[in-house]
Amino acid sequence: MIRRLLVADRGEVARRVFATCRLVGIETVAVYSDADADAPHVAEADYAVHLPGSTPSATYLAPGALLAAAQRAGANAVHPGIGILAEDPEFAQAVVDAGMIWVGPPPATLRTLAAKIETKSLVAEAQVPVLPTYTDPETVPGFPVLIKPATGTGGHGMRVVRDATALAEAVASTRREVGGDVFCEPYVSNARHIEVPILADAQGAVVPFGERECSVQRRYQKIVEETPSPAVDVSLREDLCRAAIVAVRALGYVGAGAVEFLLDSEGDFWFLELTPTLQADHAVTECVSGYDLVRLQLLVAEGGNVPMPGPPAIRGHAIEVRICAEDPAYAWLPASGTLHRFAVPDVAGQFRPLPQPGLRLDAGVTDGSVIGMHHDPMLAKLISWAPSRQEAARMLASALARAHLHGVVSNRDLLVRVLRHDAFRAGEVDTGFLDRHPEVFAPLLSSVDAVRLSCLAAALAGAAARRAGAPVLRSLPSGWRNVPSGSQTAVYDGPTGPVEVGYRMNRRGGLAGWWVRAVDPEELDLAGLGQAPVADEHPAIVVVRADSDRVILNVQGIRFAVHVHRAGDISYVDSPEGSVALREISRFPLPTPEAAESSLIAPLPGAVRRVLVVPGQRVRAGELLLTLEAMKLEHPVHAPAAGVVASLPVQPGAEVDTGELLAVLDPE
Repeated sequence: MIRRLLVADRGEVARRVFATCRLVGIETVAVYSDADADAPHVAEADYAVHLPGSTPSATYLAPGALLAAAQRAGANAVHPGIGILAEDPEFAQAVVDAGMIWVGPPPATLRTLAAKIETKSLVAEAQVPVLPTYTDPETVPGFPVLIKPATGTGGHGMRVVRDATALAEAVASTRREVGGDVFCEPYVSNARHIEVPILADAQGAVVPFGERECSVQRRYQKIVEETPSPAVDVSLREDLCRAAIVAVRALGYVGAGAVEFLLDSEGDFWFLELTPTLQADHAVTECVSGYDLVRLQLLVAEGGNVPMPGPPAIRGHAIEVRICAEDPAYAWLPASGTLHRFAVPDVAGQFRPLPQPGLRLDAGVTDGSVIGMHHDPMLAKLISWAPSRQEAARMLASALARAHLHGVVSNRDLLVRVLRHDAFRAGEVDTGFLDRHPEVFAPLLSSVDAVRLSCLAAALAGAAARRAGAPVLRSLPSGWRNVPSGSQTAVYDGPTGPVEVGYRMNRRGGLAGWWVRAVDPEELDLAGLGQAPVADEHPAIVVVRADSDRVILNVQGIRFAVHVHRAGDISYVDSPEGSVALREISRFPLPTPEAAESSLIAPLPGAVRRVLVVPGQRVRAGELLLTLEAMKLEHPVHAPAAGVVASLPVQPGAEVDTGELLAVLDPE
């Protein structure tokens, strides 16, 4: 039996496994990098082993270091998590050879699954539908086609090609990106991504757990998952589960996993792959089935039997969203920084199946967590479980909209708009959902009046904080004068540029008038000095209460609260209309050096992976200059115009922050 388990992963994944281990009486071992010394998963483990370094390759993706950590800590089993190592046959074999229990499928099965073309061939021989495979681009009979890497996971390296003229270059680009072979298969437009979670034991029993809909994706990455699928009826569910069982047995699979299918609008489906991990979306299956899948996974790893005779009944509907640190202002690149506040209201439980409908939060972060550049940008998974799909979507959207996520930009607004979209509510989703509905990318706080009120609330909360910290006369209203004077002002750098807010208080401490206007950046040196022209005042409102962290406003007879959390010079404002981060601009800013013309700066923090040019080299517009590696992805930096590389202050391996200079081009 498993006595002490090392989890070769971090964050939310490790915390999820630890939660079940505590319940069933298994001791736990965490591993942590330099950057994760204070991470929640480290504090929750019984034992923790330090892996020197910060990069994934030196820590969480270093098989030798992980195996040594397990042996040093006295672990007799290793859980690989849900990342790359969970699919690494050599790591699995090393764990088995060391005499420890491997919580996953046999190494031989992992070797088969790593070869996607061979996997498809074995499944096709078992009479499971698969799409045709073309390893030679010259044999592709028609378009569009999807180019896929022959190995690897997570949707990386996939490209859609719609005509023959672009095929050769697309294949070559994909081969360079993934560093290996690729193949082509027909691209099915407007298809759904459906997966069947399964549990198989060594005695040959295979149990499917219904199906999950994973069609809402961006860059082939899932962001919304649900079960059951709104497109799957009882008959289709039986066909999918039957095909999944056949595929599992054809591949000799043992353990927890998911058989993934592509489903078209006519109800036809094709096998995509068998993912040999617990999957990040297993929580929705736990909600509707009532089973702890981690407990079952550990039970099978110990050689036990699947403890149920067949598929469990489906209870209600569950939806999950992946909250990721991503910056919409920079093409949704991964973001980093300190998470000053992470609070989701009305959460009923964490990391465990819920006893009754409600909200579940599986998070790898807490207040104060530092989001670095080396790991996956996912912060948490928020799951709703309700009797119906409509109730689950409404509950989840409301909780997300009211959550306080401060310090790191995220995809929260996108997720809320998806959940509230009429097409999503009607179940009309497929892998092209986001392409067809670009309106979901708009921020929640988009109306002019809502932004103005947020600026006013930030200014009032700031004034209250200054009054609370004043050494004398704290009881006087902010800005009070014996003789009426000019307005109090503050300037914030908001999502659409600098804005100035001004307000006047009456003798009773109430609001006599207020205004907000956009500011030209060249006027910022006048901010707060009373020299800027005053815009038309907005209609009077009543300030019911103004504290440093909460402002209650009455607007035309409607009262509501606005929460303000200040961290440094940034005010995070949360209201029923949405959330916004406002950086207060100093009235007397210090001079800063101007960047050279045609400077290329880092759009996100990361490590310089490749540098493809040298100073003095002439480059074309769009030419690849260098790449940054951040959060397990490679981000290219291209020349914005033709020119000559005048300066190149970075080298491979260098770590850079957002805004740091990468190169300077002298334009032609």
